[in-house]
Amino acid sequence: MTTTALSDTDVVRDRDYLLADNGIIFKVIGDVHPKTHYLGYVKYHPSPLGDRYLLGDTYRKNTIVPESFGILADHPDFYVYSDELGCVITGVPQARLRTRYSCREALATIRSAPTKVMRVPVGQDLLSIIDAIADSGNLPLFGITGSFLVGCFTTDSDIDLVCYGEEGYDAARRLFADESLIVPYRGARAQRLYQRRATYMAGSGFNSLMKQERRKLQGVTTGTGAHINCEPLRADRDTDLQRIGAMKEIGEIQGLAEVTDHSQGLLTPAIYGINLENVLGSTVDDPAWLTARVTHIFSHLGAHTGAFRAGDRIHLSGRLVHFRNDNRSGFGISLTPWSVQGDYRATLIN
Repeated sequence: MTTTALSDTDVVRDRDYLLADNGIIFKVIGDVHPKTHYLGYVKYHPSPLGDRYLLGDTYRKNTIVPESFGILADHPDFYVYSDELGCVITGVPQARLRTRYSCREALATIRSAPTKVMRVPVGQDLLSIIDAIADSGNLPLFGITGSFLVGCFTTDSDIDLVCYGEEGYDAARRLFADESLIVPYRGARAQRLYQRRATYMAGSGFNSLMKQERRKLQGVTTGTGAHINCEPLRADRDTDLQRIGAMKEIGEIQGLAEVTDHSQGLLTPAIYGINLENVLGSTVDDPAWLTARVTHIFSHLGAHTGAFRAGDRIHLSGRLVHFRNDNRSGFGISLTPWSVQGDYRATLIN
């Protein structure tokens, strides 16, 4: 395989996919990267056990972030320390990048060349939704990720949209309010959503989990009943907002907290202000001194984007980190399990 250098205009965006020269496809995480790598995790990799067909080969889908380390065991140069995240993560060395799949460009391409997508019923649902977005004049504010981004979709595929910035978020809210296209998870459908989410929100009660999930941009298509969601990402030039600052991992922590500020929690990466009320457990000795010092939670993967509002009380489990940039310094809890078995999470308790 040959590598392809990106031009200055080919900006790698959060949730784009990248094809490395070893045939592995990565999902990009964030918009702040080291000079040597694009951070992300393995999304599709060549495997005879797979059920997707890409680039003339059989591929297997990966949905668990830490499993990237095992998949990349023969490629240790794909491991990189990130100052922004305060830990080792996986990513594509820039010198080994072959192709970038742009979420935004893919959505426009599907609209202009719909033949392949039309072959599956869920693809016809997607085309109707793209037409509605285009008719509203908001096509540049949206993109498509997931299997439709790289063309390995099946009849059972979800529709995974992204939108950009506050303007995109507002446009997505209007789109998901149009029940001629997308129906909310309510009534009997709520149980279906609970079953999807309870696997990584173990211990959550039905009502609490549904309350936080209904705040997100998700539903089912009116045509085939396929799951559809839209993840709001930062605007193209929102790097200052997104740069939380360099993190240093200290340990792990569990606790109860009240959300004090959700203004930066509606876009990914989500940042919430919190008042940590009680530390329930920690790998740090004598954690009581942390209670007043932990002021924020951070989530880079989208599971908690838009889920909480000021005044909510939540149960937290995550990485205890110290963060610092030019404007602020303090302690926080990162909810992203880059390299641990199991899930970090935040769930409503009221």
